[in-house]
Amino acid sequence: MRDELAGHPDRLRWNSRYAERHPAFEPHDLAVTALRSDLPDGPVLELACGPSGSALAAAAAGRHVTAVDVSDVALGLLRDEAQRRGVLGLIDIVHADLPAWRPAGGPYALVLCAGYWDREVFGRAAAAVADGGVLAWQALTAAARTARPGLPAAWCLGPGEPAVLLPAGFTVVQQADPRSDGTWRRLLARRR
Repeated sequence: MRDELAGHPDRLRWNSRYAERHPAFEPHDLAVTALRSDLPDGPVLELACGPSGSALAAAAAGRHVTAVDVSDVALGLLRDEAQRRGVLGLIDIVHADLPAWRPAGGPYALVLCAGYWDREVFGRAAAAVADGGVLAWQALTAAARTARPGLPAAWCLGPGEPAVLLPAGFTVVQQADPRSDGTWRRLLARRR
């Protein structure tokens, strides 16, 4: 654990959540779709990864992965499972608070984030995508605040987001709401 994150509220919240359950380590379906697309050679970056089956799947496919999360409990679970599967050498585990973190490697063939939203982080993620690479993102929409009124608006996608925030040079492959209630939206975009 990094000392500066010891009392971070997100770290404490997510650590508590991950300490209470054992993950299945299944890759997110967005990651499965992205990994099956025509990706260029190169590494994968997963943001807000948790104990990620997606990072494990990318490593099992021979990709070098940088997995970033604020929860050291989640990263410990990921590290242990990667060791068990023999892919730990392909996964760089980074304990960080995403708003303060900057990608050091790259460019990345795939940048993946499923379940987190921050406009500035999204912008940095898009900038880290290699030519021909894919940005895959899924986050809550403002509609999720109906069921969860305490959910901060800043954690939710607005109309047309995230596609409308893509920098020049990206083509939207797909932007859709994967659930009928419209509480989640996902994006697949390719850098030209």
